[in-house]
Amino acid sequence: MLARWLIRVMDAQGGWTKPLGDLVHRFLNWFFGRLPWLRDLLIGRWLGHPLHAVLTDVPIGILFMVIVFDVLGTSSAAAWALAVGILAMVGAALAGFADYADTDGKARERATLHSTLMVVALAGYSLSLLLRFPVDASQPASAAAVWTSIVSFLILSAGAYVGGDVVYVLGNMVSRHAFRGAGTKWIALEPAEVVDGAIPEGKPIRAKLGINQLVLVRQGETILALHDTCAHAGGPLSEGTIVGATIQCPWHASRYELANGHLVSGPSVYDQPAYEVRAKDSGGWEARRKVA
Repeated sequence: MLARWLIRVMDAQGGWTKPLGDLVHRFLNWFFGRLPWLRDLLIGRWLGHPLHAVLTDVPIGILFMVIVFDVLGTSSAAAWALAVGILAMVGAALAGFADYADTDGKARERATLHSTLMVVALAGYSLSLLLRFPVDASQPASAAAVWTSIVSFLILSAGAYVGGDVVYVLGNMVSRHAFRGAGTKWIALEPAEVVDGAIPEGKPIRAKLGINQLVLVRQGETILALHDTCAHAGGPLSEGTIVGATIQCPWHASRYELANGHLVSGPSVYDQPAYEVRAKDSGGWEARRKVA
């Protein structure tokens, strides 16, 4: 099967993608860690959707038209499309690097392969653009310029395939709560830690709610609850840190409002499921998911 063969080919690149990915990741994590506003802009926190996924369609469509314009012999249109496509690739790459700064494990190896292919394609397209100058609208582009753009598109397509694998197979930048229902039934809540019959105050603790794990924080008589699994990459919020009215994930430092689960800062771009908690007449507590 073709898919299995392609997976073997991608996995075979681990000898260089892992060390290169670890090196690049350290730099990008350091860089974006010092510019959180830029990271939040590029990951799409303001949009509520990963920005890289939005931008990647633009250069692929434009750069395909370069081939069409070359076939039609409209060299001027092909050169303009190529220039715009290169700029679009750079924009998509910046958003992708922001995602990469908080990508771990196998997804980072695949993302390294993906970004390497895209950089090679970008270099090929830049060379093709240089080979077209000076642009003469009355003459078709040189064979070297045309074939360079065709080869670059094949590399671009291979990079896009690997990028799709990062998202659709490995689930990178996919909400960890995409398939979680929002039932309204009250269910018995079982805190992992109780002191003198009460949930400790001001300290995140784990609790079991049916098949779900929650993080609880008591503030006076109010018990605030979010799902324990961070929407970004699955980090345990119960091991996180309380920062003002928010809780910070211990893995990648995403912050969520304890009162409603609203995202405050990335690298997550998704809100966190929030829950209502109340005391039971018979003792103990029960909870249900809040309706958005």
